[in-house]
Amino acid sequence: MPEAAASGLASGAALDAIDKQLINALQGDFPLVAEPYRQVAAALGLAEAELLQRLDALLQRRVLTRFGPMFQIERAGGAFVLAAMKVPEPDFERVAAQVNAFPEVAHNYRREHALNMWFVLATATPQGIAETIAAIEAATGLPVFPFPKEREYFVEMKLHA
Repeated sequence: MPEAAASGLASGAALDAIDKQLINALQGDFPLVAEPYRQVAAALGLAEAELLQRLDALLQRRVLTRFGPMFQIERAGGAFVLAAMKVPEPDFERVAAQVNAFPEVAHNYRREHALNMWFVLATATPQGIAETIAAIEAATGLPVFPFPKEREYFVEMKLHA
C-alpha cells in the first residue's frame, strides 16, 4: 500500500485544489494495475504526465517527504527498530546530519525529552540493526538506544489536504 508522508506546510508552500485532491487520492487504495498513475490521473480528470509532474513538484517542495509502498520488512527477511539518542543540544544538528547520512535511517525526529533524537532503522537483515547501531555510535561517539517492536499495530493515518 503506497504511503504519502506529508511534512506539513511549514515552508509556506501553497497548495491548489488539484494538489489537495492528488494528496488525498494517493493515501491508500493505490491501484494495483499495469498503469496505476494513469488510472489515478483519470479519476482526477488529469493527464498522467500532469499527475506525475505535480507529484514530483510536491516532493521537491517537501510538501510530501515520501511517496512509495510500505512493506512489512520482516516478511522480506529484514528488520527495523525504533532508536533514540541523547544528543547534547549544541551538537544536535551535526549529529542529526551524521545519523541521517546512513541509508538505513528514516523518520528522524527531535523530541523534548532526555532522549531527544528518535529515528527508525531499517535493514535488509536482522543482524544489520546491530551493525548499523555500532556504526552510528562510532560515527557520533554517542550511544544509540534501540527499542525493538514488541507488538505490531496497524493504524491507518490519512492526512486530509
